[in-house]
Amino acid sequence: MTQDITEKRYLTALILAFLLLIFSGCSSTYYNAMEKVGIHKRDIMVDRVEDARDSQADAQEQFKSALEQFDSVVKLKETDLKKAYDKLNNEYEKSADAAKEVSSRIDKVESVADDLFDEWKQELTEYQNKELRRSSEQKLKATQKKYKEMLTSMHRAEASMEPVLKIFRDNVLFLKHNLNAQAIGSLQSEFANLKGEIDVLIREMNAAIKSSNSFIADIK
Repeated sequence: MTQDITEKRYLTALILAFLLLIFSGCSSTYYNAMEKVGIHKRDIMVDRVEDARDSQADAQEQFKSALEQFDSVVKLKETDLKKAYDKLNNEYEKSADAAKEVSSRIDKVESVADDLFDEWKQELTEYQNKELRRSSEQKLKATQKKYKEMLTSMHRAEASMEPVLKIFRDNVLFLKHNLNAQAIGSLQSEFANLKGEIDVLIREMNAAIKSSNSFIADIK
């Protein structure tokens, strides 16, 4: 088996680890179960970074879709307002769900990273050969530095979603409460602000995805 094999390809190990986790409530039990089938914290971390990266890409596409829907709504005739509200609200809810998924994936990356680096530090004390220990310590520091850069980029991307959701939510509510020309006029005036915030979001997401790919290449 190659080193880049991920936990996704080991359904049996996942089921075992899940059951053990239910009964023990301990992450170390999960890691031990995975290690028994050759999946170590480094593999799990790579897998979770990939998941976080993919969730950011999915969120990016969802927010683009939401902007397109917003744009279409401000061009509608008044008779279409109820239908427009339903569509816009649906896009908002999907965007909010995408944002939650991004945050959840980032949390999982942080969790396994803390455990991986703690284990790595502990294992440095087990070396007898000073040169090997020094080399491993240097690798640890370099990996931690790269990880912090990636995590910072991830959190910037995560934070960029909140302003978009606030603008979107306010306008969805206003449309709900005012299904008339005044509501459309309000949406038209907000479109530029929403587009500006989504442009920032896309830029931060792209930076986070690029940083994730770089980290994955290094840690593999």
